[in-house]
Amino acid sequence: MPILMIDSHIDIPWNEKTAEGLPCWHKRDQADVAMRDVERRFTVPKAQAGRMGVACLAAYTPQAGLDDAGHEAAWQRARAMLEAMEEMVPLHLSGQAVLCRRVPDIRRATEAWQVALVPVMENGYPLADDPARIGYLARRHGVRYMTLTHNGHNLLADSAVVRQGPAEVHGGLSALGREVIGEMNRHGVLVDVSHASRKTMMQAVDASSVPVFASHSCVRALCDHPRNLDDGQLDALKASGGLIQITAMGPFLRRGGGGTLKDFVEHVLYVARRIGVEHVGISSDFDGGGGIEGWQDASETHHVSEALAVAGLDAGEIRAICGENMLRLLQRAEDKISKCQT
Repeated sequence: MPILMIDSHIDIPWNEKTAEGLPCWHKRDQADVAMRDVERRFTVPKAQAGRMGVACLAAYTPQAGLDDAGHEAAWQRARAMLEAMEEMVPLHLSGQAVLCRRVPDIRRATEAWQVALVPVMENGYPLADDPARIGYLARRHGVRYMTLTHNGHNLLADSAVVRQGPAEVHGGLSALGREVIGEMNRHGVLVDVSHASRKTMMQAVDASSVPVFASHSCVRALCDHPRNLDDGQLDALKASGGLIQITAMGPFLRRGGGGTLKDFVEHVLYVARRIGVEHVGISSDFDGGGGIEGWQDASETHHVSEALAVAGLDAGEIRAICGENMLRLLQRAEDKISKCQT
């Protein structure tokens, strides 16, 4: 049986901020997503070469001010990025890729040897104080997960990395953040705790009726970085049925950077041994800073499954880690939608 490779976190190239310091919403042409010989680390031809079957493409919003101007710019940016993802296939990728909202869609696309593109969001900041925006993002754009924060606190929760201001504001989740998690559960949007503070993450595990996951994080016992999960957090993930997607970001794999595919595999194995193979997966964070020796771009994705085999994992374990665990979690979120609608 072929291994279905799912990369759970890839950014699309986009300008960061306007001259005024607001999140930039101006669209960037995405034609290079259909090209092989370009600087961009993820393109569909590169994914095909690397046997990557599924790519979760993130509408990333940098943290800015918690005022009306910042929130409006962030909301415009998130929608513009999701629209750009929708336009990729008809404009540039016809017959090569499919935008997918549900697990059956992903299965059909990959069985037809097309790359499945799954829209997701990085940072809950664009929601401002309106939980109803979750329903809009899920229905209109098919968003399947959202990180509660990015680098900086927002109205929903405290972040693991704060570039200015107090170390925490809410003591984890705010009341609004808890309400948003309820809406995410109701609409099949997975709660992503990458970038969240430890308190936020642990509270999210308790608040969510669907297992939470970290779409692009690593293990703190192996690399003491605030973006990584410690043993207590891993144990909480296991108890909830959740998942950590180890990411190919050098500074998260090895303190000071310089992480390699060997380091990446060590993080995967640590999680598998501590909480079980069913609770770990893979992500690259390509075009958002990710890329390591051995997995520099999407064309080298097959190196990951090969390295896991060399490390002694069997075919079933490799299939689970490389994609089936992530699909199972997406399906659990979809099942919750059905229950909410009955």
